[in-house]
Amino acid sequence: MAEPYYITTAINYPNGRPHIGHAYEAIAADTIARFHRQMGRDVRFQTGTDEHGLKMVQTARDRGMETRALATEMSGYFREMADTLNISYDRFIRTTDEDHYAASQALWQAMADAGDLYLDRYEGWYSVRDEAFYDEKELVEGEGGVKLSPQGTPVDWTAEETWFFRLSKYQQPLLDHYAAHPEFIQPESRRNETMRFVEGGLSDLSVSRTSFDWGVPVPGSPGHVMYVWVDALTNYITGLGYPDDVQGEFAKRWPADLHLIGKDIVRFHAVYWPAFLMSAGLPLPKTVYGHGFVLSRSGEKMSKSAGNVVDPLDLARLYGVDALRYFLLRDISFGQDGSFSAEAIVTRANADLANSFGNLAQRTLSQIFKNCDAYLPQIRGHIPADSALFALVDTTVRDTMPRAFADLALSQATEAWIQAVFACNAYVDEQAPWALKKTDPERMETVLATLYICIAQLAVAILPVIPGSANKLLDAMGIDPALRTPEGIASHWYSPLAESDFRLDQPVPLFPRLEVPVEVVV
Repeated sequence: MAEPYYITTAINYPNGRPHIGHAYEAIAADTIARFHRQMGRDVRFQTGTDEHGLKMVQTARDRGMETRALATEMSGYFREMADTLNISYDRFIRTTDEDHYAASQALWQAMADAGDLYLDRYEGWYSVRDEAFYDEKELVEGEGGVKLSPQGTPVDWTAEETWFFRLSKYQQPLLDHYAAHPEFIQPESRRNETMRFVEGGLSDLSVSRTSFDWGVPVPGSPGHVMYVWVDALTNYITGLGYPDDVQGEFAKRWPADLHLIGKDIVRFHAVYWPAFLMSAGLPLPKTVYGHGFVLSRSGEKMSKSAGNVVDPLDLARLYGVDALRYFLLRDISFGQDGSFSAEAIVTRANADLANSFGNLAQRTLSQIFKNCDAYLPQIRGHIPADSALFALVDTTVRDTMPRAFADLALSQATEAWIQAVFACNAYVDEQAPWALKKTDPERMETVLATLYICIAQLAVAILPVIPGSANKLLDAMGIDPALRTPEGIASHWYSPLAESDFRLDQPVPLFPRLEVPVEVVV
């Protein structure tokens, strides 16, 4: 049986429309999921929307509508984003789903049964924008001496009766887990930050609210709804059938292999979530990876509050889905912050996709169509240059790129890929198959066949990043979908295809050249 692999994104808070940061996380997670499917893993990929909390109540009130209606409307935009960007999720979960209420209440009951919940009064600072509680020592001073959260968001003094979770009880168990499992929090900079936070001491956590009723009701405690992060984090096990199907999908796939999240919510996933799971007697996820932010050209984080949001659907419409996907993974070193601009998308897409890979495929297939009557050419002997190119491309496709993808080094994977593309283009220029038509037709066939094989391998290798374009090219080249894996495309697939009646259609450019940037809606 195929080895299971379970990957999740953070569920998006839908009090506003999606922005480029949401798209970046979804694209990165989708690329990882597609890679593991290529490797033969039985992948389950979950994303969705986190629809409870005070922010949703306030936004709905400001818009003069019911909170549930707002949640349904805004969740639809995030699903549209995922579908438009070719995100291959298996479930799009909403925290207003009926089975999610049941899962959240089951987890709450498990924590209560462990003796880790108690009723008391909370007085302290709360950021509605972050949906987070902060200690006085964590606050920073803004203009005019106003108190702000560590994220720079406004905080309000809150006082109400609330259920508390005994987070302090899990300080040492968490530190022990971090020490025993260094891969649990990645990259290392996030791990170090989290360890310092936990080492500084953990206070018990307020986990219910009574000042509003939009949330999952606390079992047996009328008037209390769960703190939004309790039910939001539970989504990862809701999607596997917890608590009703613990012997089925849950037993097969939990713990999750990877929670892919933004660096600003690592604390919730690497401190609160594992503590909840420890309390409930459930295994902890294998890795929590906090990726960086997509920044504006001026270096500011893209956010609704900053007013610099770029709609990913606009970008996909203007530049193409695969151009956007490729740019975000190629130009941003995964785990670090990276800047975005429309000019940068155009420059990268034209240089790598249109001028390099697209042109390589177009001129190779066009020469086969014209000089070989559209039939695939035969391999008629090799010279060292052919063998060297085969070896370079094979190593890139079956070793360098898979290792980089497995290590979540997504920009390194795309860098290795484009270097192999450059090598193919250099080979074309050196061998000049257009000139061999008259002087050495058999050599021309070998050169074109060599390029055909290398292009197919490179299309398969980049498929997790640009699935639409790569599959379109592989379809045109007659490559069986069963061969679209690094190992499959390295097998002896070419000879039978070249000896068959397969003929190429008139090649069409794969990547249109983009014009220097048009207006982007901000």
